[in-house]
Amino acid sequence: MAGEVKTFFLSSEVVPFAKTGGLADVAGALPGALRALGVDVRVALPLYRSARSGNFPLERVIERIEVPLGKWILPSSVWATETKEGVKVYLVEREDMFDRPNLYGNPMGDYYDNLERFSFFCHAALRTLEALGWRPDVIHCNDWQTGLVPALISGPYRHSPLLSGIPSVFTIHNLGYQGIFPAEKLPLTGLDYGEFFHPEGVEFWGNLSLLKAGIVYSKAITTVSPTYAKEIQTPEFGLGMEGILHHRREVLRGILNGVDYTLWNPATDPHLAENYYPGKMGGKKRCKEALIQEMGLEGRLLQRPLLGMTTRLAAQKGLDLGTEAMEEILALDVGMVILGTGEDCYQKALQRAALENPGKVAVRIGFDEPLAHRIMAGVDIFLIPSRYEPCGLTQMYAFKYGTVPLVRATGGLEDTVRPFDPTTGQGNGFKFGPHTREAFLQCIKEAVRVYEKPDLWRLLVLNGMKEDFSWERSAKEYIDLY
Repeated sequence: MAGEVKTFFLSSEVVPFAKTGGLADVAGALPGALRALGVDVRVALPLYRSARSGNFPLERVIERIEVPLGKWILPSSVWATETKEGVKVYLVEREDMFDRPNLYGNPMGDYYDNLERFSFFCHAALRTLEALGWRPDVIHCNDWQTGLVPALISGPYRHSPLLSGIPSVFTIHNLGYQGIFPAEKLPLTGLDYGEFFHPEGVEFWGNLSLLKAGIVYSKAITTVSPTYAKEIQTPEFGLGMEGILHHRREVLRGILNGVDYTLWNPATDPHLAENYYPGKMGGKKRCKEALIQEMGLEGRLLQRPLLGMTTRLAAQKGLDLGTEAMEEILALDVGMVILGTGEDCYQKALQRAALENPGKVAVRIGFDEPLAHRIMAGVDIFLIPSRYEPCGLTQMYAFKYGTVPLVRATGGLEDTVRPFDPTTGQGNGFKFGPHTREAFLQCIKEAVRVYEKPDLWRLLVLNGMKEDFSWERSAKEYIDLY
């Protein structure tokens, strides 16, 4: 029974306490969904500066624990609070390690002591359980920052009366981040060299990989979509880890992330010019009018397809296709709105496109959450031409907002978007296979043709708005796994 499951959920970032990316959103939402289904779930993360200064009601629950870091023993305190869903959250304090402006690094690069910082956090999380006397049924670890935990339970903590034998689940949110450090730093982790540093252990091309530690020593591995779980077992997407992932394929499973519909819902979204829902779609047109005006686009685009992207401006997100095909896309008599920040070459290319096509292309460089919501509501077609996409959330937001996603068939995009068939009326978006300008452009042309048939377009929009990617569905799959 779900009510009997006790889960300790470890993540290096959790909304609303600390965030750099999608991991924080998952770690902020999934535990609440698990608790709503009866799981006794507790969360742990470091006490970063953002959490210290966030006016959260923190209470010190452990005055002092002794945490090993190599040959040193360092003291730590543990604070606690609760989320709005009633989930208990523990925050590990160590000022010299976590009271910094950023979570992992700065514009110059990663912090030089990230191995020390997250080895300390992993040990501290386990020592917290010992101090509390609370034995979970499963420890759920996320990405390389907590990948050391399954190995620690297999090694240094195997004789702990409280921790011995606790199984772990390890979730890979993005295989591109592998927690790779020099082999000579292994003693800092507390792992024995002979027992753990070999090709079937944490060794990775002569270095130490904390991501690989999680993959090798956990009882079960998940990633954030069924297709991505298959893709990462291939050389194209495996980034050197495909061998060990294929070896462990029997315990590897893809579970789609969910969407927080309290934040992303056009019926209640406070950032929109007018709210709307399937029975009252006039607000969608009003949002398009407002976006066209806000972004300085030509008014006549109200009658033509308006394309949008809110994304990190990087090659992984397919920005090369967008910039290369821009002239041919605009020849289809469409408008384009792009919001994002990232690699300088793409920022400059997009800014140049906006200068050369005033009234047709609008680009905002930076991160602007309210504008992201207004773009999602105001455009007709949302472009996601990613090279790879472990899960993707924006296509799920797009469905809810009556905006049709046009995506590359990879990862979670492949799992959530079904090509629209005008003859049957089935499908919820548009999808292309090869990562080429020609395939991308052909897919956009197909979408424009359907847009020009209002009855078909209305059907397609409503198909998408019926989709349900709530966290409850994902949480039930995790409970089954636990």
